[in-house]
Amino acid sequence: MPTPFSAEDRARITERLLAAGCEHFAVQGLRKTSLDDLVGPAGIAKSSFYAFFDSKEALYLELMLRQAPILHERLAAVVDEADSARAAVGGFLRATVRILEENPLYHRLITHPEEMRAVARRMGPGEMARAEQVLPLSGFLEAARGKGRLVDTDDDELIGVLRAVLILPMHRQDIGERRYPAVLDRLIDSIAAGLTKE
Repeated sequence: MPTPFSAEDRARITERLLAAGCEHFAVQGLRKTSLDDLVGPAGIAKSSFYAFFDSKEALYLELMLRQAPILHERLAAVVDEADSARAAVGGFLRATVRILEENPLYHRLITHPEEMRAVARRMGPGEMARAEQVLPLSGFLEAARGKGRLVDTDDDELIGVLRAVLILPMHRQDIGERRYPAVLDRLIDSIAAGLTKE
């Protein structure tokens, strides 16, 4: 019977798995990242991986959840500085698009949406609830209402509109590199105006 990992070993190996996951997922993606890529730097056997994470998808989700607090702080600061609901919506969308473009893991998910679907397929109800923490759209709507009036519609529709804007970076090349920044700005301004009553 194998010797169980000590608490110190578990902490060290978990951090090494997360570091390897961050490196490989961002560059080659979920599907092309092998267990060997992950366990090699951690110094464990492939079979031992499952003592730490249920799947590669669970590791991917954990990486995103660990980055979520920093993301939330950045987005909350944008909303706090806004002087109206319209400015809050526009600022939130611009800041979120910047994060999606700058953060290698989030960028990978936007440019390869099949990876987010693969992560979602492997999640149970508890993990789904945790995944909602990654991008705080519901919390943002509550904060935006504190800055002014949003249109009278249910939150699911509002969240759907916000998510639709966040898909635009996937189509950057279709729109054209030269045209993309102006199209993104115009779309965000239009959405911010359309979702608010000022």
